[in-house]
Amino acid sequence: MTSSVFALPAHLADKSDAAVIGADEARLEEIERALAAARADVERRLADARRADGDGQDAMDRDIAVYGLVARQTMLRRFAIDLCLGKIVAADGDTLYIGRTGLVSPEGKRLLVDWRAPAAEPFFAATHQNPMGLVMRRRFRWKLGRVTDFWDEVFDADAREHDVALDDQSAFIRSLGSARSPQMRDVLGTIQADQDAIIRAGARDALVVDGGPGTGKTVVALHRAAYLLYADQLISQRGGGGVLFVGPNDRYLSYVDDVLPSLGEDSVIVATLSRLTAEGESASPEPDPRIAALKGSARFEDVVAGVVRDYERPPTDEIVVPTSWADIAIEPEEWAEAFEAADDGTSHNDAQSIVWDELLEIIVSNVTEMPPHLARRELESHAGLRAAFERRWPILDPALLVSALWTSPALLARHAPWLSAAEIELLQRGRGDAWTLADLPLIDAARDLMGDPVATARRRAYDRALASERERIETVVDYLTDADEDGESSALMLGAADMQERLIDDGALPTLPIDQLAGPFAHVIVDEAQELTDAEWRMLIRRCPSKSFTIVGDRAQARHGFPQPWDERLSSVGFSRVSVSSLSINYRTPSEIMAEAEPAIRAAIPDANVPKSVRSSGIPVRRGPADALRSVLDEWLAAHDEGTACVIGSAGQLDLPDRPRVAVLTAEQSKGLEFDLVVLVNPTALGGGIEGAVDRYVAMTRATEELVILGD
Repeated sequence: MTSSVFALPAHLADKSDAAVIGADEARLEEIERALAAARADVERRLADARRADGDGQDAMDRDIAVYGLVARQTMLRRFAIDLCLGKIVAADGDTLYIGRTGLVSPEGKRLLVDWRAPAAEPFFAATHQNPMGLVMRRRFRWKLGRVTDFWDEVFDADAREHDVALDDQSAFIRSLGSARSPQMRDVLGTIQADQDAIIRAGARDALVVDGGPGTGKTVVALHRAAYLLYADQLISQRGGGGVLFVGPNDRYLSYVDDVLPSLGEDSVIVATLSRLTAEGESASPEPDPRIAALKGSARFEDVVAGVVRDYERPPTDEIVVPTSWADIAIEPEEWAEAFEAADDGTSHNDAQSIVWDELLEIIVSNVTEMPPHLARRELESHAGLRAAFERRWPILDPALLVSALWTSPALLARHAPWLSAAEIELLQRGRGDAWTLADLPLIDAARDLMGDPVATARRRAYDRALASERERIETVVDYLTDADEDGESSALMLGAADMQERLIDDGALPTLPIDQLAGPFAHVIVDEAQELTDAEWRMLIRRCPSKSFTIVGDRAQARHGFPQPWDERLSSVGFSRVSVSSLSINYRTPSEIMAEAEPAIRAAIPDANVPKSVRSSGIPVRRGPADALRSVLDEWLAAHDEGTACVIGSAGQLDLPDRPRVAVLTAEQSKGLEFDLVVLVNPTALGGGIEGAVDRYVAMTRATEELVILGD
């Protein structure tokens, strides 16, 4: 049959029978018409929302509505009928079509069920052992808005006879071997049951997703982020939670950047650890592994806390302050009482104003020579008292404090007594603020304890402006009240406190910038988590105190070793409830390549979780001399019009001109990525021990079709 929706190649002619695809073609045409109506409807509603007036809660409600409508508009514009992933047919004949988002026709007919909805779960989770009430499932493979293949699974052979096409799981297997691009490919339509179970798992505690190369750990993590925002009410409250997704490096973030929007979710905040602090923008890798190991300890948080405590010690001697009415003696116990005013959870810089206010109250309470409000007014502007106070409780800069640790051996020795003299000397450097990645968790801990001095100054400026605005409004209201002779004017209404708040001119107030990466988040997802140090784990827990985490990693890919089970490792950094789910099927890497990679990692880590491949590429691993690199790339590029290749070797040893579709990376930089062809150059140069073995294993398993090993 001729179809405007299906574009099946000649070798799949049997699938073109009207009995097999006729119902799907009709539904997809309905979807196309409904999409046009939905786009027009959302554009109209968005225009109405943007025109809506209001302030306060009304303005907030309008902004939330606009945000949701823009997200919906983006999804509807992004896809056409390829919104549809496939369909499921239940034993009673009920058929549901599953989509990236839900869709209803203008007449109210449900055309697509959102993939995250409970009703869609069997599309991903049904197996022959547990069909979940299905008799049949079909998954579409799309290209340029046309169905180019589909994969049928029958769970009850007696129930389906004429409208299925079985051909060895064609759409799924072919999708695994399709050419790669610089961004992660769309795999929503081929999510497997073991992966779906993890995606839909609860999010109250820490869930570890442990799996080797090619098992779809990153796929699971990204889909889980989208699912939780759809299904979990607490996590979906963007104003008081949301999801933070942490990846290993910027190249990785660029690689996965397109996935979440294609899943119907664009509100997940995606970042690397280095992006969580302002100093991370200029930070470089720590060149000395001994220094990196020392700074990776969470014990340095105690160092910062000790330094901060030194700046919160009240005077032990009486301090005399001259005023217009007398010389006031402030006793040590009065200083101590004021210094206890702030709650334990208040940062040092934010606590300064609290302690200052308490000190003024204590002093004024003992003044008998003049009215308290006049005494306080003079003391508030008393330069000598303020200077004496700020010497004992100054505003601190977290970055400057951490910088001082690396330039002052005496300071470090005082607050880190467990360090040896040699270790203290090793940590010193000429410029304290020459930041490395290992410094960032400590700066973050310091900022958490002290507060950001710039943010504190802005908040105080905001509070002063707000107080001034309120005073202005009170003056106007007082004037109108005095002028109101009969007591029946609007002055009575303006006298209400909530009405006065509505009159505040927001434009007269300074803007308070919001750090979206500061948290707190309702859930955090961490990929390549096996590499994190104790200090980096603490950095993330500060952003999610509930410890609701999805932790994705592979102990066999930890460059510095990972001898403990996951639950022991995580309990050591503060997690109390941890569950572990394992993925053991390799969907990405052909068996020919895994046969070469498995011995490489087992030589160093005998108990490595090496996954079993589900497919063969038919291409054996090739070897050759290092000087054959250019010819290998030239031959592959000439033979392949699409796809990507990667040359992997040790840093500084690869000198290649830029070529289209060819990346040049170290093994560490390639983590989490995948390429059609990988050329591994001089693998022994990657080093010995666990680190070298892991780097070779990672490099080999980036390939989805072909691996070439040159040199050595």
